[in-house]
Amino acid sequence: MSVAAIDRPPALPRGWPRQRILGYALVCLWTAFLAGIAAYLILAWNGELFAKYAPGYVSGLGITLLLVAISIVLGAILSVPIAYARMSKNRVLSGLAYAYVYFFRGTPLLAQTFLVYYGVGSFRPQLEMVGLWGFFREAFNCAIFAFSLNTAAYQAEILRGAIQSVPRGQWEGAASLGLHKLQTMWKVILPQALIVALRPYGNEIILMIKGSAIVAIITVYDLMGITKLTYSRTFDFQSYVWAAIIYLVIVEILRHAVEWIERRITIHLHR
Repeated sequence: MSVAAIDRPPALPRGWPRQRILGYALVCLWTAFLAGIAAYLILAWNGELFAKYAPGYVSGLGITLLLVAISIVLGAILSVPIAYARMSKNRVLSGLAYAYVYFFRGTPLLAQTFLVYYGVGSFRPQLEMVGLWGFFREAFNCAIFAFSLNTAAYQAEILRGAIQSVPRGQWEGAASLGLHKLQTMWKVILPQALIVALRPYGNEIILMIKGSAIVAIITVYDLMGITKLTYSRTFDFQSYVWAAIIYLVIVEILRHAVEWIERRITIHLHR
């Protein structure tokens, strides 16, 4: 056998491979499904219904975004000491942080929200004594509390994994320059870690947006709560279709925003 024959790349299989056929079939199915939804919305369009309930959807969307934004920010603040405790050599600290993360990542967000919303009522006298009952008697505040604790567990693991992904040599190099640990963390480690953590953070925000729909069960009139109210009054299936479209648009905006930020902060890596 000649050297040219050995170096020649293998011939491509003739015809379409099975994966390509399956891929095109799935694309066609999704296209047909979306076309059917679009046709349904056009044929079943009710201008009077839209004019009457559209302001409610806008209000519900605002509640959803506010709930998620506050929960993400509070969760980010809580995640810092939790991530630090997870990486601590102190077994008590690391054990408590592990138990916290294990519980909130291992149980459903719906169950956690129910525990807060329905459970705090059992401690009303104690909460009134410390002045917290006025906060917990509001369903929206209970949702923020539960969501913040939940996302803090996930964000702590994201932050811990991102920090530990930075090579140990970065710490040693910073120490050789006379930087103490806080300076090293702030100026050397975190800028590199946040690049690694950006996509997981984006995924966590998207999951929180979709998971926020459960607060409708505890009488919070977010986007899904308004959708349920609209359907109960009109029995029109369009109400849920429009809600699904709004959620999809929000997710796509967030996904593209994360990709844009990632391209901007990693532009030096592509030169």
